[in-house]
Amino acid sequence: MNKNLANIKKSKFYLDKGCCIAIPTETVYGLAANAYLDSAVEKIYKLKKRPKFNPSIVHYSNLKQLKNDCFLNKNFFTLYKKFCPGPITFVLKLKKNSKISKNVNNKKKTLAVRFPKHALTRKLLKKINYPLAAPSANISSKISPVSKNDVIDEFGKKIKFILDGGKSKVGLESTIINLIKKPQILRLGGIETSKINQALKTKLKFNKKNIKIVMPGQRKVHYSPGIPIRLNVKKPKTNEAFILIQKRKLSKNNYYYLSKKRNLKEAAKKLYETLRLVKKEKFKSIAVEKIPNTGLGEAINDRLIRASKL
Repeated sequence: MNKNLANIKKSKFYLDKGCCIAIPTETVYGLAANAYLDSAVEKIYKLKKRPKFNPSIVHYSNLKQLKNDCFLNKNFFTLYKKFCPGPITFVLKLKKNSKISKNVNNKKKTLAVRFPKHALTRKLLKKINYPLAAPSANISSKISPVSKNDVIDEFGKKIKFILDGGKSKVGLESTIINLIKKPQILRLGGIETSKINQALKTKLKFNKKNIKIVMPGQRKVHYSPGIPIRLNVKKPKTNEAFILIQKRKLSKNNYYYLSKKRNLKEAAKKLYETLRLVKKEKFKSIAVEKIPNTGLGEAINDRLIRASKL
């Protein structure tokens, strides 16, 4: 049997038993369980040490499945046709007869949903008859994982199985947009706000000051490597790791490059990997040079700001 098919079969076996497994997505790896089963979702929260007030994103295979749980609207269909499957999450009104576990959304009347693009996870979702609650596969507030080894770093043997899908291609979590009333960006992520604006023919802006903490990735301290981070730095201190947006001619042991030529897509993909590497190499602090605050640079800066608030 094909290795991937065997691993999908194994994943389904554990999920059907109400266990948690790690799954790959194009954004980051997720800690997944049956979104309809209270005990399964509870295991996610215990493993992650995640506050129960913090809802989880639910991953779906298709629209027919989603219609069982949520009300869909015009803005949803516009964005779905443009960006799905892909790194975008929609906050929708939950139906009263939905089977979604109360543990997923803390008994709220809304649900965050998305359609992941990663081929392996899409195949897995087609094999099961329930959606997957799947927040990032890391201890709450720490760096999100972008590979199987990252998940092992976080949980060791506490997870029954990891579906290995290689490195995540986007490397940042999904963009979250609230579609209950007037569209509102709740979290910056893998799809730039400008592209969403173009699709909806509007001018949305992300303003975290006016947003209540109702979705993943909104807490003040998040994505943290557990060591101090200084931002917009021109010159690092002695023995401080220095993260740069663009490779320089001068190379030093404490220099870490997010891209070769100031490519924000490449930088986003390497951000968490780099933060995790710096921590492993025993640096006591991190300096980051100024990152352009445009396109995916907005999401990168958002992650760095939250990671810096120890």
